[in-house]
Amino acid sequence: MYPALAVHSALTAKVTDVDTLWVGGKGGMEESLVRRQGIAFESVPAAGIHGVDLASLPGNLVTLARGVIAARRILNDFEPDVMFFTGGYVAAPVAFAGRSIPTLLYTPDIEPGLALKSLARYADVIAVTTSQSQKFFKKKVRETGYPLRPDLSLWDRQTATRHLGISGEKPVLLAFGGSKGARSINLAVINHLRDLLAKFEVLHLTGDLDWQYVKQNREQLPMDLATRYHAMPYLHEMGAAFAAADLAVARAGASVLGEFPLFGLPSILVPYPHAWRYQKVNAEFLAWRGAAVILEDHRLNTELMMTLNVLLDNKNKLKSMRAAMFELSHPRAAEKIASALIELAGVKSL
Repeated sequence: MYPALAVHSALTAKVTDVDTLWVGGKGGMEESLVRRQGIAFESVPAAGIHGVDLASLPGNLVTLARGVIAARRILNDFEPDVMFFTGGYVAAPVAFAGRSIPTLLYTPDIEPGLALKSLARYADVIAVTTSQSQKFFKKKVRETGYPLRPDLSLWDRQTATRHLGISGEKPVLLAFGGSKGARSINLAVINHLRDLLAKFEVLHLTGDLDWQYVKQNREQLPMDLATRYHAMPYLHEMGAAFAAADLAVARAGASVLGEFPLFGLPSILVPYPHAWRYQKVNAEFLAWRGAAVILEDHRLNTELMMTLNVLLDNKNKLKSMRAAMFELSHPRAAEKIASALIELAGVKSL
């Protein structure tokens, strides 16, 4: 969702009077966020068919057929010059219904999911975060980097620490697991909280699920430690968190391939065990280039402090990780994808 919004922002900066229709899932955060951006939104029936049990498959196929009919109606009414997909099974009926329309597919993770691999057959251009994704596609891909929201680059360290109330007297550790949080990361931080606060000023973004538990533990801290523990369920200004941090402990979703390099943020990556394959590939890409270290989820609680201590005691290692992360940055990714869409649509930019 966020990469697509970033591309849309770059597109509207290049072309006047862009008429956009977003087709997605009904209800939820996606629809709400897209509508708040002033983008027209439509939904279509959709259901997955890969990995579905046999009892559910017939019903899902019927839903998918209904989705194709609804998508064809939407496309006939809207008459797009170009289509842009970032994945998800909701895209399948639209891609099939609009297979004669020029299409750009962007894959955020290094290894695409089954939905993206299926959509690739309809794509005229396949944009990827890194060239490592080429081996997963039969068609030639175009490396663009991960498209980022423009507001991220507005933050520098001084502005960020002031905004977040961080003193900067100790190194700043950012711990988070994405917008919904990550329980294993939250528990590891709480289990080692006093040891962490002896060495770091901690910025902990918990998600809603564990927020009350984290809040209770924060309230039990003595004042001198509590002032160094900045915990909150969610932070809209994520650029501030990245700019303020010296080191991150995080999941390895696709966004780390763009957000961490933009800020040169060294990281300890903990791939989500139930999406191990995709996050593992992302984490290994950064680790192989010396920008991150990998800590498996089941080892997180027992080895977090040891891993942090090793990095803190090796300033040259942290410095080289930061430099390696910076080298992977593609700050113009959204602009590159927007230009490719303009080219496909045959529209003149400003």
